[in-house]
Amino acid sequence: MTDAPPLVIAAPAPRTLPEIFTPEARARLEARYRVVEAEAAAVAAHPALAEARYVIGQPPLPGAALARAAHLRAVFNVEGNLLDNMDYAACFARGVHVLTTAPVFAEPVAEIGLCFALALARDVVEADAAFREGRERWGFDGNAQARLIGGSAVGFVGFGDLGRALRRLLTGFRVTVRAFDPWLPEASLRDADVIPASLDSVLRDSDTVFVVAPVTTENQGFLGAEAFAMMRPGASLILLSRAGVVDFPALLDAVARGHIRAASDVFPQEPPAPDDPLRRLPGLLRSAHRAGALTEVMLRMGDMALDDMALMDRGLPPARCKRAERETAARMRSRPVAKT
Repeated sequence: MTDAPPLVIAAPAPRTLPEIFTPEARARLEARYRVVEAEAAAVAAHPALAEARYVIGQPPLPGAALARAAHLRAVFNVEGNLLDNMDYAACFARGVHVLTTAPVFAEPVAEIGLCFALALARDVVEADAAFREGRERWGFDGNAQARLIGGSAVGFVGFGDLGRALRRLLTGFRVTVRAFDPWLPEASLRDADVIPASLDSVLRDSDTVFVVAPVTTENQGFLGAEAFAMMRPGASLILLSRAGVVDFPALLDAVARGHIRAASDVFPQEPPAPDDPLRRLPGLLRSAHRAGALTEVMLRMGDMALDDMALMDRGLPPARCKRAERETAARMRSRPVAKT
């Protein structure tokens, strides 16, 4: 008589299993494991938690629940950001990995970030709107505010997986790249062909600034009026990480005054109210938190999770997903993803 397969609790809200597993991957999951589907809020008290080897999703897991999870090896966060909803210290003390499939988002978000940068630099969206309305300006007249990305100065606030993906895309543009990231040694930045720089230097010396830093207990709203005033007139700020790192009223004011241009895929309230002035603000390129939301991207999550589960089943550490670190996990302050 053989032992029962390991148990997996699937509570991937706001995702669903078909959104993160291809039919083939779902079949592999169910062939290798007993899968118990549950609502996220019910996982902490679920009887199956005592037997579960893995949890797919990041449901609330206080220390008392983790104490009952004697066989738990890993929690797979499929939102892409670490939530302040579990006892990380208890996870680390018990040897439970908290993993995120966030690396799947680096490529698609980097691509749209480059798109935003080009669109702002060359007035693509505004020129198209003018053409539709019969007020287009031809030739040189239509490029009064345009500039090149090629050969320009680019800055990064934060330089994780997304920053590295963007740096690779920018290689062909012959840009000078500076980055500010207090969580990385300067050597790591230099290895990525990036100049280590202070925040002031990144803001002051860049034609385009990509904000890709996660929101933490230490940096909420840290880019405010003083930071935007430091930027070059006509420079672009592109927000791709979380709205919480920016003082949004100050950003909108800097754009409204024409000092800088901006693009954002994230907002303090999602969706913004129908009468929110940011919906009509010239100089702001808006995107409805869609940078990484592609079906083909989401479906990579299941493969990543299965690969790491197979490694851990063999007593090896996970290799594809990104691990939460004991020094930084509890400092993250991302909100859960909302689906509209």
